[in-house]
Amino acid sequence: MPTSGELLTSALGVLGEENPSVRLDAEVLLAHALDKPRTHLRAWPEHPVADHQTTRYRELIARRAGGEPVAYLIGTREFWSLSLEVTPETLIPRPETELLVEVALSLIPARERIPVADLGTGTGAVAAAVATERPGCAVLATDVSPEALEVAARNMARLGLDNVRLRRGDWCEALAGERFALIASNPPYVAREDPHLDRGDVRFEPRMALSAGDDGLDAIRAITATAGDHLLPGGALAVEHGHDQGPAVRELFARSGYVDVRSHVDLAGNDRVVSGTRSP
Repeated sequence: MPTSGELLTSALGVLGEENPSVRLDAEVLLAHALDKPRTHLRAWPEHPVADHQTTRYRELIARRAGGEPVAYLIGTREFWSLSLEVTPETLIPRPETELLVEVALSLIPARERIPVADLGTGTGAVAAAVATERPGCAVLATDVSPEALEVAARNMARLGLDNVRLRRGDWCEALAGERFALIASNPPYVAREDPHLDRGDVRFEPRMALSAGDDGLDAIRAITATAGDHLLPGGALAVEHGHDQGPAVRELFARSGYVDVRSHVDLAGNDRVVSGTRSP
């Protein structure tokens, strides 16, 4: 039987290069195949691996070499220190979306019990993070995809979040006449013909969760145009967008009557989230 160290070496050869990112992928997949933490691999590189685990690992490495995202291969992704189930029916939560959570939390005073909506929830990542940090808030998480809502439901149940409701619907149509103190959304914002949609891991993610119209702004237009009807007086809207879309999104907020419109910058120094308050 091969050892875990030998399997890692052969996996790096299959994946074509060795750098920290590729090594991380190889280790995460081996830990998953062995049902062990990554620390076990480093502590016991001479540990023999059973035949069925070896076969499983080599299958995973072959699929990763074909471009399949690690998150789909292992079925989970960490977001805001929460372990979330992901499937090919959901967008894989990105680290940059944690900025949207930070902005949302800054707009919800601690211990406040206010209604919050998360539009296009996917795995439920943003809703789960907000509900965890603000357990007194009632969070409504919506998505047009029934498959995504099934994943989100399992995530809320596994995390024990009973302050999150789920509802199917397209953007603000899903809010059904309710009003909220905060509406947050990480909608699709990639342009329809963007070549990045056909490259790397993104090829395997649901296109409807990534792309929105010729310029990528169709979903944000729909949200900014209608969210005000579902905000309480003084309520706020916060939307994630592409790295070069800040000016256009701020203009959409202003055009829809929001005040105190501002951009929030991600760790790379790019505009990533726009927030605004419903005008009195």
